[in-house]
Amino acid sequence: MKLYLDDDTTDRRLVQQLERAGHAVWTPAQVGLSGVSDARHLIHCCKNDLVLVSRNYDDFLDLHLVIEAAGGAHPGILIIRMDNDPTRDLTPRGVVTAIGRFESAGVTIIGQFVIVNQWR
Repeated sequence: MKLYLDDDTTDRRLVQQLERAGHAVWTPAQVGLSGVSDARHLIHCCKNDLVLVSRNYDDFLDLHLVIEAAGGAHPGILIIRMDNDPTRDLTPRGVVTAIGRFESAGVTIIGQFVIVNQWR
């Protein structure tokens, strides 16, 4: 899967583990978008066919709903919930495992807003 990690998910360990699992990974720093708005990150993903990965549930849900209401689509949004609850929060390895399970299920990601934690 071609993944773009939002500013809040650019943990070095996560990047390394995703790459080891066979994913192509881009970060905002690599493409000159560090610190830009969430909308700009999603626009970059749409233009470059990248699945966005973020911990920012509320803002990306709103952007997903706007695109959906306008009859459009995006390459997909994967959300990592971090609720300070060790029974639900995921480590970088857990994120990679959950994304792998989602991918193995054969579910399409295009136009979807997926909470990765549900695939742990």
